[in-house]
Amino acid sequence: MAVQAALATADVAEPRRDLLIQQLHALQDTTGCLREGHLVALAEFHRLAPVEIFETASFYAHFEILPDDAGSPPRVTLRVCEGLPCMMAGGAALFDAARQAPPAGTRVIAAPCMGACHRAPVATVGFEPIAPATSEALCAAALDGVASAPGAPSLDAYRARGGHAALHAVRDGVLTPDGMIGALERSGLRGLGGAGFPAARKWRFALAHAGPRHLVVNADEGEPGTFKDRFCLETEPHRVLEGMLLAAHGIGAAACWIYLRDEYPDLHRVVTKALEELRTAGLVGPPVHLRRGAGAYICGEETALLESIEGRRGYPRHKPPFPGEHGLFGRPTVVHNVETLWWLPDILATPDGADRYAASGRRGATGERFFSVSGRVRLPGVKRAPAGVTARELIEEFSGGMAEGHRFVGYLPGGASGGILPADLADLPLDVGALDAQGCFVGSGAVIVLSDQDDLPEVARNLLRFFRDESCGQCTPCRVGTAKAARLLDAPVWDRALIADLAQATADGSICGLGQAAMNPVRSLLRFFPEQVP
Repeated sequence: MAVQAALATADVAEPRRDLLIQQLHALQDTTGCLREGHLVALAEFHRLAPVEIFETASFYAHFEILPDDAGSPPRVTLRVCEGLPCMMAGGAALFDAARQAPPAGTRVIAAPCMGACHRAPVATVGFEPIAPATSEALCAAALDGVASAPGAPSLDAYRARGGHAALHAVRDGVLTPDGMIGALERSGLRGLGGAGFPAARKWRFALAHAGPRHLVVNADEGEPGTFKDRFCLETEPHRVLEGMLLAAHGIGAAACWIYLRDEYPDLHRVVTKALEELRTAGLVGPPVHLRRGAGAYICGEETALLESIEGRRGYPRHKPPFPGEHGLFGRPTVVHNVETLWWLPDILATPDGADRYAASGRRGATGERFFSVSGRVRLPGVKRAPAGVTARELIEEFSGGMAEGHRFVGYLPGGASGGILPADLADLPLDVGALDAQGCFVGSGAVIVLSDQDDLPEVARNLLRFFRDESCGQCTPCRVGTAKAARLLDAPVWDRALIADLAQATADGSICGLGQAAMNPVRSLLRFFPEQVP
């Protein structure tokens, strides 16, 4: 009965498998952990074997499962980010200090990237962010709590800035799905979550298959160094939601699903409020479902995300079939990154919007995008810049130059998986496919700047530990390869030939992009920084 009451309070008291992860959240939010009895009760509620509930709950890092007779967990959990930008900003020392003298009733654990790399080092009380974090700030927050983030910018304010022009054009019949797709093709807009697949082609593929169709918003950014989706939702949530509704109209979606990483509870409140404003104004067409992730980087991969929404472990699916044909609940599905949706109102609001967007790139690249810039620059943050901009331009034109006392030696052009390039290759355009010859890619646009004060082998170790910990474990090359690579990098002298062979095997045999790209930082060091390899 306690389980039923918790589910009813959270408005998820239905025996639907796609509500399972939200139900696990509701129970843990109520009781502080998941007891084994909770899982058995949920299994009876869903008429599933207990092992099915257990394998889902145990897959996600944010669920804590305890025996029924175990004591209660600590009142507060302090999480200190161990992602690369935070490591560079002293995160390890912060972690050690917090572990040595934790506030009463708290525990301190290390955690992967929290999506605030521009304010490193970062920590959370529960999952409420403290950034930049100090030992004193952590202690105070653990004792006093964390103030709630401000509410979302209001709907009226968004409209006053010209918002919803494209949405009204759709509702008035001025902007048709065919016209929208034509504009997307002229704009050259690509998916901005990492893969860079043309948006118009994704819509056409889904439309080629009979409905009902789904529109999924991927707000599960977890790539170390990436925080642009946080920026979009913090500053313009209504713009992102307008983009979502436009895309839903363009593909004839029967429902929209927003999958938001659990590390962003402040944004969950922002998006919830913005959706309430839209519903009150009568602007929401299809049903919109807001779902919390549960601490799994792999769920940023689109098919793993779909599995998670369906209430299962976040295991990537084999392709084909692709989501546009067989996606959420087996129906045609378009999955869009938050930033991709952010640009849709600009492109679709006016007849020349697509052409203006297309013309805004540099060096033959198309469009604009956001770059998450962190590391050794004076002004880290999200930078709106032309596609095709270079790393040197991002540093000098957009980020105030290098931080004082630091000399530029290298950069990650695409977060943890995008590889590492030396400063003498900082004049290459940052665009889809432009770095293929160097074995690197731009991905989600997370640029981490390295200096002469950074230990590059330790940078690679940090990134490999991340991939080892975040591998879903489904395929052996990734599960074993990342663990073996992390051990090899801990050796005082690297076995370069063995590491190179392992990198190739891991890339060739892995199901999804995590394993395929996990060794890119190491490969880059061997190729571009051989003198720094031990």
